[in-house]
Amino acid sequence: MHAEKQRRGLAVVRMLVGVIFITHGWPKLAAALADPRVPQFAAQLHRMGFVPGVGWAWAVTLVEFLGGVCLLLGVLVPVAAALIGIEMVVAGVTVNLARGYYWTRGGWEMPLILAVLCGVLALTSPGRTPAARAERR
Repeated sequence: MHAEKQRRGLAVVRMLVGVIFITHGWPKLAAALADPRVPQFAAQLHRMGFVPGVGWAWAVTLVEFLGGVCLLLGVLVPVAAALIGIEMVVAGVTVNLARGYYWTRGGWEMPLILAVLCGVLALTSPGRTPAARAERR
C-alpha cells in the first residue's frame, strides 16, 4: 500500500511539473511558429552568451513544451525531467542568481525548486500511465 501511495504522489508531482512547463513553453512555441527566427527570445539568449540565439531559443522552447507534454503523459519521463532540470539549473545560474534567493524578486528559489522536482522525477519511477505502459511494449 505504501508503494502505491508513493507512486500516486510522484504521478501528481510529474503531472504538475508537466503542466507548469507546458504553460511556460506554449507562448514561446506560439512565437516561434509565428516567426521561426524568434527574434526577441533569440536576441535575449544571444546577449546572455548563448550563441546562436535562435538555436538556443528553439532548444529551450522544445524542452519546455515537449518536455512538459512528456511529463504530463508519463512518456520518456527520465529524459524529459533531466532536460528540464538541466535547463532550470542553467536558468537559475545565468538569469536568476544575481537577483538573490527569493522568487518574488526574480531570484533562484523557483528554478531551484523545479530543478529538484525534475531531479526526483528523473531518478524515480514517476507513476504508470497508459502512455508509459504503451512505451514499454
